Amino acid sequence: MRIVLSVLLGVMSVTYPLIWYFGREWGWFNYLAVAMAVLWGIRATLQRDRAQKMMAMVVAMFFVAVWIFRLPESMYWYPVVVNGLMLLIFGSSLWAKQTLVERLARLQTPDLPPQGIVYTRKVTQIWCVFFIVNGTTAAVLALLGWHNIWAIYTGIVAYVLMGLLGIGEFAYRKLILKV
Repeated sequence: MRIVLSVLLGVMSVTYPLIWYFGREWGWFNYLAVAMAVLWGIRATLQRDRAQKMMAMVVAMFFVAVWIFRLPESMYWYPVVVNGLMLLIFGSSLWAKQTLVERLARLQTPDLPPQGIVYTRKVTQIWCVFFIVNGTTAAVLALLGWHNIWAIYTGIVAYVLMGLLGIGEFAYRKLILKV
């Protein structure tokens, strides 16, 4: 059940900007807001990690508020909320014993050398900058009402940029650092 929910929520989140952009004129506001609230709410109940549970509840409550107060224009802020939460997660790990990226790197390389630890801290900082720029771009496009560009940016370009950053970092770590 947990895997099915994760896949469904992942697909809905990735396709959300395009679903909202094309569905807004067809009256999909209620359906999409409720579906996203329910999916994030279920995810919150299934999470064991307190931080992930709280993040899922924040997103679920965002959609509940948008739906209750009938604020269709607020649907454009979902990518901003997600980027803000990702910034919070990655950024707060900079003050933890291990950064989030270090924890992920240790899944493949449990005995991460000291230069690998320094490197993962820098990568975590790069991801934080990415989430700031990405969330700000989505916010500016929403504020300006440039919905066509918002849909293309948040539904396609942002994922391409995330993929390039992730693949580029992985390749650099494996080919150059050999970590």
